[in-house]
Amino acid sequence: MKLVIQGKNIEITESIREYVNQKIEKAISHFQAMITEVDVHLSVARNPRINSKQVAEVTIYVNGSVVRAEEGSENLYASIDLVADKISRQLRKYKEKRYDKQHTSVKTAEALIDQPVVAELPVDREPELPAQVVRTKYFAMPPMSVQEALEHLELIDHDFYVFCNVETGEINVVYERNHGGYGVIQPRRTNGHQPAEKNGKAAHHLDVYPVK
Repeated sequence: MKLVIQGKNIEITESIREYVNQKIEKAISHFQAMITEVDVHLSVARNPRINSKQVAEVTIYVNGSVVRAEEGSENLYASIDLVADKISRQLRKYKEKRYDKQHTSVKTAEALIDQPVVAELPVDREPELPAQVVRTKYFAMPPMSVQEALEHLELIDHDFYVFCNVETGEINVVYERNHGGYGVIQPRRTNGHQPAEKNGKAAHHLDVYPVK
């Protein structure tokens, strides 16, 4: 297993490195057989208006999936303690979901209308990033259902998750709505033909709810 520790606006001293190793190894001790890499990112915010100035972020690559947790406080060591506890809970949740899938038949909720896979995509335009982008991430995007995307959303400690929809072959986004539940964002058709509405809602913005 590979453990990478990085810092932003902070020097990673030997004492910090040892503390991270101790806490993270304890948090993942029961899951190491599944884990290939652990990335730890420690940062100090220089903005005095931000209360949580010391932030610890942990990203774990496990069996082709990503499990992530982030915590912040006014003390770096406290933030490391908090994020270690959270990542342990996230890994336990991931393991339980895998066990359930292997031993039970899970019914996937229908959240999108079937659409044909787009045969041709524009390839004559080079992707460009705006000047203010300071961090780029790359990750595998295997096709999955909306329900599976919702399960991944619960593991990454974000309010949205980008995925490749197995039914359409298109890139979709699931996200947490401010008033509860989840939403799905689909790309708008460029040929003028939009997916039909379902239950009064356009197919590119649907409310979906995880199956309990």
